[in-house]
Amino acid sequence: MSVSYKYWDDCVEPEDMKSLWMDAEVRKEWDDVGEMMGQKVHLSRDPDGEPYITQVEMKAVAKIVVHRHFDSQLDPDVICAIAEISSGRQIVAQQYDQKNREMRIGIMQIAPEIAEWLVREMGYRNYNIEGNPTLLFRPFVNVYFGAAYIKWLSCCDGKERSEEFVVRAYQGGIKKATHKSTRDYFQRYLSVKQSLTPIREQGTYDNNSFSLQGLSTRTKAGEEWNYWDSRVSPPDMEELWNNPDVLKEWTKSGERRGRVRFSHNKENKPYLSRVEVKAVAQIIISRYFSSRGVQSTALAALAEVVSMRFVNGVRARTGLMGIDYPTAAWLYKDLGCRAYEVKSVDDLYNPFVSMYFGAAYLSWLSEYEGRQRSHEFIIQAYLGGPENVNLQETGPFWNKFLEALSYYEDSKRDSGSCSIL
Repeated sequence: MSVSYKYWDDCVEPEDMKSLWMDAEVRKEWDDVGEMMGQKVHLSRDPDGEPYITQVEMKAVAKIVVHRHFDSQLDPDVICAIAEISSGRQIVAQQYDQKNREMRIGIMQIAPEIAEWLVREMGYRNYNIEGNPTLLFRPFVNVYFGAAYIKWLSCCDGKERSEEFVVRAYQGGIKKATHKSTRDYFQRYLSVKQSLTPIREQGTYDNNSFSLQGLSTRTKAGEEWNYWDSRVSPPDMEELWNNPDVLKEWTKSGERRGRVRFSHNKENKPYLSRVEVKAVAQIIISRYFSSRGVQSTALAALAEVVSMRFVNGVRARTGLMGIDYPTAAWLYKDLGCRAYEVKSVDDLYNPFVSMYFGAAYLSWLSEYEGRQRSHEFIIQAYLGGPENVNLQETGPFWNKFLEALSYYEDSKRDSGSCSIL
């Protein structure tokens, strides 16, 4: 598998080049070595003549990929550290893993088989690499699939995994995540990560350098997806505008039809207000689940616990309700939950889609294995998987849910009541 690149422009899309030029630190580094905007940018070369990307460039690529596709879920520094020790940031690096009988390629040393599995089974479909593994030599493509694999490892087998587990499993596979053979790899990772200058969340882009007009949907995602209207269908937006509490909140904050902003925290991560979460839950229940007894307050409380109301989710949890693509695809294909289509993991970053499949999963859990389940079982199964429920050991899940439920239930109700299904 032979690939050769001389310029950045040879291995990235034009919109990706614009994103790199918009990074202030990259632009300074390129200006200092005589690169000029509008002309091809040379890739750095090591003493053997192999192309690599600098640490500044690596940080920018990792940050851009996370901002577009994994915002509030992954730390760009984790990606940078793994790239450093896996490939030395060499774009066309190749290494054959004899034990696993697979070729690992590119900056993140991702195996084509793993990348294709992420596309096919996990819904990561921003890049079509099936049948064309050489695309993995492209920095943005390689980092995208490396990041997707890191995210999957962080919650594999339905368990929240530690950073050490994820990094060691990335190198040696899940079975070697606690084996002595990956211990040194993790120690090197920690050393490299500690040496990295913290990646700034804000102030890195200079919006005066380029207009975002005319960029593709993929590039605009980080910017445009800060708006409700870019993620939600017009009928769903109209329903929100018709909700009196939402109307009051949006009017007070100066929102206008066609361009309603998400709230953002101090790190510029988009999230829903509790008024918005409650409204979406009420709309989904009234439309699709009113006969099944699922309570909108339970959905809203789960969103509070699972994602802290972040639009993209947090850590390994995808979207507002933390529903992953395989679960949503199963609900869609096998159980006939088809009010919303789910073709890729990106669909689950729509709050209405995530809430819909969250409600469907909650309803399915209520009769898990053909019998009625308790409220405690349903909530803990939702949060930790039905096969992992232990009502004594997973008690904190239930307690967190009850606390979140209090934010959404009518204050006039009996404080001792708990209505879920």
